[in-house]
Amino acid sequence: MAKGGVAGRRGKIPAYIQVAAALRRRIESGDWQPLQQISTLEELEQEFQVARVTVRQAVDMLENEGLVTRQQGRGTFVNAHVNDKRWLKLETTWDSMVESIQDNVPKFIKVPNPPATPRMAEGEGTLAPEYVFLRSVQLKDGVPYAVVNLHLARDIFDRKPDEFMKRTALPLVAKMPGLAIKHAHQTMVIGTADRETADLLRISLSAPTAECRWVVTDASDTAIYVADITYRSDCIKLSIDLLGSERPVEKPAGRARRAAA
Repeated sequence: MAKGGVAGRRGKIPAYIQVAAALRRRIESGDWQPLQQISTLEELEQEFQVARVTVRQAVDMLENEGLVTRQQGRGTFVNAHVNDKRWLKLETTWDSMVESIQDNVPKFIKVPNPPATPRMAEGEGTLAPEYVFLRSVQLKDGVPYAVVNLHLARDIFDRKPDEFMKRTALPLVAKMPGLAIKHAHQTMVIGTADRETADLLRISLSAPTAECRWVVTDASDTAIYVADITYRSDCIKLSIDLLGSERPVEKPAGRARRAAA
């Protein structure tokens, strides 16, 4: 959100969340340095063209996140040490993803009438004869950061039912003897929290979220693992090494001149 207000904002994200996001970016980018005083409530009210209560709510969010401290009679200051709240890196390879979540302990949620099959898009594989539906909340230090809705093929679940009810499913699938993986695909879109997700993740209604979808198929192209995962947007980051492990090879100067001739 650029300077100039949020009066013309689009979507359902509350104004105070948009203001808080803008202020957070200034801290994370270094526009406001550690121990520096941020703009006053009056200045922020005029800049973003919102009510004073909206600005107060935004600053309250930053204070709760440990980014700023209010000093009576002096103002609001950036904390000396700002922790990187975006601790969760969304991995972009199969091995790194499996490694990153193998020690996670899900908190399972009972679902009265779970969907029998996952929704499937073209090219995501064929449906298995039967699925087990598992919903869970992932936590770090007691704080929820993701909601997982998983359809796991029944024949895969029945191989290790006790393990699947205690541990994160994907590492178990990855290490299952005799199971050949043909495709593993992840997509991500930006969304907002509905009422149920907001309650589970302890965030505001319509707060920004990152919605990831994982589809894993076996050798016959049957979708054995289909997961829709909703993350709090304030704890994740996506980092991609565009060159991977390869380094550009420099051509000898003479060859370069001949190529350009």
